[in-house]
Amino acid sequence: MRIILAPMEGLVDSYIRELLTGVGGIDRSVTEFIRVTHGMLPSRVFYKYAPELHNGCSTAAGTPVAIQLLGSDPHMMGLHGLRAVELGAQQVDINFGCPAKTVNKHKGGCVLMREPELMHALVAAVRAAVPVEIPVTAKMRLGYDDRSMGVACGEALEAAGASEICIHARSKVDGYRPPAYWEEIARVRERVATPIIANGDIWSVEDYWRCREVSGCDDVMIGRGLVARPDLAAQIKASQEGRPVADLPWSGVVELLVDYCRTLQTFLEPRYATGRIKQWLNYTRREYQEAEICWGKVKRTNDPDAVCALLEASVEALDPILAIG
Repeated sequence: MRIILAPMEGLVDSYIRELLTGVGGIDRSVTEFIRVTHGMLPSRVFYKYAPELHNGCSTAAGTPVAIQLLGSDPHMMGLHGLRAVELGAQQVDINFGCPAKTVNKHKGGCVLMREPELMHALVAAVRAAVPVEIPVTAKMRLGYDDRSMGVACGEALEAAGASEICIHARSKVDGYRPPAYWEEIARVRERVATPIIANGDIWSVEDYWRCREVSGCDDVMIGRGLVARPDLAAQIKASQEGRPVADLPWSGVVELLVDYCRTLQTFLEPRYATGRIKQWLNYTRREYQEAEICWGKVKRTNDPDAVCALLEASVEALDPILAIG
């Protein structure tokens, strides 16, 4: 009954992985994808996306981190899978789920679900290239144009030797619009013996249990739900064990946000640092009323110090927030 932090491109970087796994309840996380094309990437690219390689490929909390690759050239994917392992990767994941137009236009991500044979070749190439003890896993959706390709692609990945398959319960065309079609994951499970991980629209403890019931999966991957509610994994683990646990208060969320902002300030220009912190804060509006109050002020500034001041003021009282600016 594992909970895996999803690889959200452009959001869940190594710093957020560090913070969220520190809150607890997360059993594994996955990097943003490393784009593989026609040339061999230098080691610094792997370290950029996965600085955890310097720490046994785990976060400071001891949570394992899988290295995710994205590409369509089996030979080059095999070479990069092997290189990742040489640098310390303990698991290589392959992205067949990214719905971004730019990625799909260049034959990466979910568009490959139109070609199960190529998906098979890519996984088989990585599987053949890396040591047998290293898991080679894959993340996909239910299809590209519609949700009809889940079974065919799942069977292709199984035949290629995938150790696990994570399925986002939508097609590319569905995007991220609700609902998530967990029942379609169950259809793939009926045909594929490889362990399946369910993903999509798990925002609460109740969603977690419904997803497990409908999909039949013991393991789940959560992305936006954990960004919106950093203690969601810990809450789920408590529910599994039948024990009560206090909700993470807004003050705890602010501590994470400010820590993230201060870290970003050390290497990003102010406007880029505030852009990233706004992105995370925007997700928390779903779960925290205080975030909604902050958002009205924060969205109009590109000064990271001002953002931190607004966040910290929100912990004290409502009036100081309204008085700033």
